[in-house]
Amino acid sequence: MVDETKLTPEMQEKLAKVAAAQRENLEKMAKEQKELAEKYDVHIFCCNSTSCRSAGGESVLEALESAVKSNELEEKVRVVKTGCMGLCSLGPLVQIEIKGREPVMYKKVTPLLARLIVLEYVAKAIETPKEQPLEISEFLSEHILPLDIPFFTKQEKVVLSNMCKSNPESLAEYVAHGGYQALKKVLDTMKPEEVIEEIKKSGLRGRGGAGFPTGLKWEFASKVTDTEKFFICNADEGDPGAYMDSCTLEGDPHAVLEGMLIGAYAMGATTGWFYIRAEYPLAVERMENAIRQAKKFGLLGNNILGSGFNFMVELRLGAGAFVCGEETALMASLEGKRGSPRPRPPYPVKSGLFGKSSCINNVETLANIPKIIAKGADWFASMGTDKSKGTKVFALTGRVQNGGLVEVPMGTTIREIVEEIGGGVADGKKLKAVQTGGPSGGLIPEDQIDLQVCYDRLKAVGSIMGSGGMIVMDEDDSIVDIATFYLGFTVDESCGKCAPCRIGGYQMLQLLKKVADRKGTKEDVEKIKQIAHAMQKASLCGLGMTAPNPVLSSLKFFPEEYEERLIKTGSDAE
Repeated sequence: MVDETKLTPEMQEKLAKVAAAQRENLEKMAKEQKELAEKYDVHIFCCNSTSCRSAGGESVLEALESAVKSNELEEKVRVVKTGCMGLCSLGPLVQIEIKGREPVMYKKVTPLLARLIVLEYVAKAIETPKEQPLEISEFLSEHILPLDIPFFTKQEKVVLSNMCKSNPESLAEYVAHGGYQALKKVLDTMKPEEVIEEIKKSGLRGRGGAGFPTGLKWEFASKVTDTEKFFICNADEGDPGAYMDSCTLEGDPHAVLEGMLIGAYAMGATTGWFYIRAEYPLAVERMENAIRQAKKFGLLGNNILGSGFNFMVELRLGAGAFVCGEETALMASLEGKRGSPRPRPPYPVKSGLFGKSSCINNVETLANIPKIIAKGADWFASMGTDKSKGTKVFALTGRVQNGGLVEVPMGTTIREIVEEIGGGVADGKKLKAVQTGGPSGGLIPEDQIDLQVCYDRLKAVGSIMGSGGMIVMDEDDSIVDIATFYLGFTVDESCGKCAPCRIGGYQMLQLLKKVADRKGTKEDVEKIKQIAHAMQKASLCGLGMTAPNPVLSSLKFFPEEYEERLIKTGSDAE
């Protein structure tokens, strides 16, 4: 904080002028961006996430821009690249919004289709009276994706609300959509303790997996008297099949940065760190861009918006170690050490990065913060269940018809997510199980899918929320092979620091492989259970404690698949 009592009147006046100019620039930027958006009759939103890019999205964007230019439509048509639009399995996606007409979305767009959309639909719509329906070719109509399907109508978007309509590389667009208003509200009208109380009242729990109350974590950190404190964003998303956080950084980086700024103000932090794994180059690129823009317009640095609040941000890349998702291992990596956990207490809020008080939240947690401050704790708490408030973003993948990013209120059932939003199992197959929580989660069988998605109920059946992976498995998937895969993953990713994880995980994996190869016995299965329970109780960190979850849950719900692979001995063979 700036101590204004130590500043001369001239210095105070100069700082006040700088702050006033910063605020004026932001307001001017928002106004100009809104006026720019109003100027156009047609807005073409083109998904530019990693998922759509991998399917040719960059070429589609270029084709749209080229077609608009070649048809001399630049004055009426605006092409906007966006973050993830959600239905990744049908990308690249393009949405057209024309004044006076219903929005239209196109799926599996190619450069050729993009040019046809501009020539046959957009250009024709501009010339045709709005009350008159448009006739388009069968080829074009086959690629229309109805917006009234459950995938879109059953969702409640909070974290993902800006992703489909805003260019993630533009600070102006973020501000025009209400961005940084929550930060201004906090700095202008709220004391740090009032911010903490608002977050506590909202019921927001950490979205990284453990579900610890966010406001309570901030409160603990705020009471530590260190002169230097750190705020860390954990973006080391490493679960197989999970990409919620990387897509949020790609699609709305300023929301995450604004959430960090608010959290840092609340706990009294002076420096922030984004820890992003290097495997997400687009997320890194867009976060770096957001940081540069925020610095340029006075949203980072000294005396932010004239409030006396000082905060700077650094970005560091992780090398892809799964264990660095654990907060103490992450901090060791930030310090330039080998990424391995340490015993707790002391907890990071008391002694964290470089021995200083540190608060760690994941991407999704921080992306919720501006919305909570802007709309109020009661609004957020009105969604979800008694103990799990708000919404949750899931990466719905596997054997599902409509795979992609999904955001639903806590308490939504797995059945609703898979069968309604996801469109059911692909290729007409039968659902066998759903995996939540990645390698640390559990397998939930088909007869349990009316289970509500919330922290406590998932834990009760041997799974966890995790960061938000949700993988659908059909009748052809082998539960034993899946459990072996997940355990093999965690064994490979173990840092090796503690014996229960290092030795127990390896021994359990060898026994599991023995069973998978049809060479195991009932005694081997009992040994697997014994080792698993020992790991849960004695491992140093969450990786070792939760590594047995897929195995134990599969043994509980699918014992017949293990029995089928066991060697028949003695009375069993009769």
